[in-house]
Amino acid sequence: MTFTGFRQEAIQFLADLAQNNSRDWFQPRKADFERLIKTPMEELCEALEVQFRARDIPLHADPARSPFRIYRDTRFSKDKSPYKTAAAASFRWAGDGADAATSRSHTDNVHAGGGYFHLQPGEIYAGGGVWHPEKSWLDAFRRRIVDDLEAFRRIVEAPAFVEAFGTVGDDGESLKRVPTGYPADHPAADLLRKKNVTFGRRLSDDEAMSADLPVLLADTFATGTPLLRYLASL
Repeated sequence: MTFTGFRQEAIQFLADLAQNNSRDWFQPRKADFERLIKTPMEELCEALEVQFRARDIPLHADPARSPFRIYRDTRFSKDKSPYKTAAAASFRWAGDGADAATSRSHTDNVHAGGGYFHLQPGEIYAGGGVWHPEKSWLDAFRRRIVDDLEAFRRIVEAPAFVEAFGTVGDDGESLKRVPTGYPADHPAADLLRKKNVTFGRRLSDDEAMSADLPVLLADTFATGTPLLRYLASL
């Protein structure tokens, strides 16, 4: 398979799906979904895996397992809309060297550290980090921030990181106060309050439609790799 870029019709399909989120609308157009979104996403993952291995980027893109399913799990939701209105894929942390081959055989965990690509009308972006980690991981992160803030700052204040992402992501899920046991007046109190540690950048429609998207995403994840390595070491 060769990735040639998403087509503008893919964005329109997702916009139309958001307005017509029902099986009656989707089922007659399932072939369009597979042609415009499912197959190109698989091709993107295949091309990304080549980039990851060629450039020693410690992530794993699997055409069969990285893309998210279009079907929503509505069992415990009041919203019974059957379909997601965005296309996305996650790229699991694969480790470095010999660890990478072993990691690629393991089951994906979308809540572990890694990369992410999101395609939705008006909201196309790529990024990575650790999302909704366990408390033990957050405690380890906070302890390291208190013990050695400069090591973290050297990564997220590096010129390439700042140019690509600005700063560590602000997703609105921070605690209102510094957790108990950590100094409330710590110079990195904003980091101690975080529930997630992420980075990301928005992409234009033209970038998503380009055959060069795998290279652009690989560039993005390469810039974020020092932070990914830091987070994976906790």
